[in-house]
Amino acid sequence: MQIVFLDRETISAQTVLRAPSFAHEFIVHGRTEAGEVRERIAQADIVVTNKVRLDREAIQGAARLGMIALAATGTDNVDLAACNEKGIVVSNIRNYATHTVPEHTFALIFALRRSIVAYHDSVKAGRWQAARQFCYFDYPIKDLAGSTLGIVGEGALGQAVAAIGRALGMRVLFAARKGGGRQGSLYTPFDTVMSDSDIITLHCPLTEQTKGLIGKREFGLMTRHPLLINTARGGLVDDAALGEALRCGRLGGAGFDVASPEPPPADHPLMKLLDLPNFILTPHVAWASEQAIQALADQLIDNIEAFQAGAPRNVVAGLAAG
Repeated sequence: MQIVFLDRETISAQTVLRAPSFAHEFIVHGRTEAGEVRERIAQADIVVTNKVRLDREAIQGAARLGMIALAATGTDNVDLAACNEKGIVVSNIRNYATHTVPEHTFALIFALRRSIVAYHDSVKAGRWQAARQFCYFDYPIKDLAGSTLGIVGEGALGQAVAAIGRALGMRVLFAARKGGGRQGSLYTPFDTVMSDSDIITLHCPLTEQTKGLIGKREFGLMTRHPLLINTARGGLVDDAALGEALRCGRLGGAGFDVASPEPPPADHPLMKLLDLPNFILTPHVAWASEQAIQALADQLIDNIEAFQAGAPRNVVAGLAAG
């Protein structure tokens, strides 16, 4: 059985990737460009990918392909409809990042809520000496206790973020689906979350329904000048509208760990915001604690072994057709 890993470099070199427990040939590529995909998977029985896109053409050209093992939770880089048509099982990684992503989310929240980066940079520039006293108040500092945390996405990550928020004395709101649905005591209307939250954090997948979820209209609802945190997917937010909201003061700040595309080009709208003291951009590393990456690698091989044993797990496509 031939297993092809298309982008091993997306997992830390220090992470142990154990060999599957059945007879196999494991071909590992550090990275794979779009034009190389079809050739590299042509004879594969199992393809492992983190971010390399597998479109309909590539999937149809892989005659032996029986499984796509995602080294991630997100599935937006795989044509799931094509996999369903051919009965190709697609399995993803689940619940491995329930500590690392919420912790990174709150690292961004704390840094912005207390202007950590802005104060650090001002000290580096000599502002403390120029102040000629024990402290100065150039940037806002606000407590989290008593503030309202709006969460978009009520899965494992959203729930973990909510637990931390409650422990810090925050009021937590889970947003109902934009435009209706999921109403009731557990959910707050989407527009109300936009208007009533001091911090809004995104923990939902990128789908056709959530693309551009936060745009000019939503920023217009944010009367409390909240922080916006995005550790989910770049396409959830209209980047041009984000820049306008930050520069005009509609947002109190923003912390992003994602962009679209990744890496963003030098002229990307997010890159043009790096001069602002209330914007932080990190390179899609919220998921990447040492412990989380090892858990991901272990689960990846578990998924492959389960498929080979005839009991696939964490399946997001393929079983209905095959």
